[in-house]
Amino acid sequence: MRSHDYGRDVLSNPKRKKVPEITAEPGLVVEDPASGFCGAVVKFEYGQVVLEDRHGRHRLFPLNPAGFLVDGKPVTLVKPMPQAQKPRTSASGSVRVEGLRAQTAKASRIWVEGKHDAELVERVWGHDLRVEGVVVEPLHGVDDLPRLVTEFGPAPHRRLGVLVDHLVARSKEQRIVDGITDENVLVTGHPYVDIWQAVKPAAVKIEAWPSVPRGTDWKTGVCARLGWGETWEGWQRVLGAVSSYKDIESDLLGAVERLIDFVTVPQD
Repeated sequence: MRSHDYGRDVLSNPKRKKVPEITAEPGLVVEDPASGFCGAVVKFEYGQVVLEDRHGRHRLFPLNPAGFLVDGKPVTLVKPMPQAQKPRTSASGSVRVEGLRAQTAKASRIWVEGKHDAELVERVWGHDLRVEGVVVEPLHGVDDLPRLVTEFGPAPHRRLGVLVDHLVARSKEQRIVDGITDENVLVTGHPYVDIWQAVKPAAVKIEAWPSVPRGTDWKTGVCARLGWGETWEGWQRVLGAVSSYKDIESDLLGAVERLIDFVTVPQD
């Protein structure tokens, strides 16, 4: 008589079917077969999973292998891996400080040429400046810059940063800046006729900033050529197109970053 006529040997040790592992994401509905308790995963405590049934009752269960049923089939619950949270960044690309409270303004200041300059700096670096407690003030031109610097009274604890438009060789602006030699004052600038040009054309959905003849107000000429209406309407369009440093030309980015570093340097 052949043993195989009697079928498989009941004493043999066949390979067990592997029980699937399921990540116990919040909201997953499982059943504890021992108690019959059925509920959704809520959280984990002391190495156990907390389930909530339809009546709002909570119970803890150990994460035993094949210890739960999902759709009537045994599963092994696995605790989710902790997610590494990416730090949120500000519009300037720096790490955003959450729960920021207003600080008393420091003595140091950053001056910019006009209202539009101040609004653009606020749009991109406003969070950083509030963290540091630095105020940005518009100058409405740099013709009186040397006198204003003297009146400000720069000092090691009272530094001054100045952002100048159209700061290029042999320009009027460059001649004015060359006369400021105080070590507690840093003047930086960009080569553009107006701060509008420091916004990348692609951000405002144009191929390039149009050329404006000498003697014509640049903003007025730009709005006329692009059909943007009045200059205030044009500025709303430009400022509204800026959401982060990525919309700004590198010349302005570098100039403002140097000013912020200069006026926020720790003092002994």
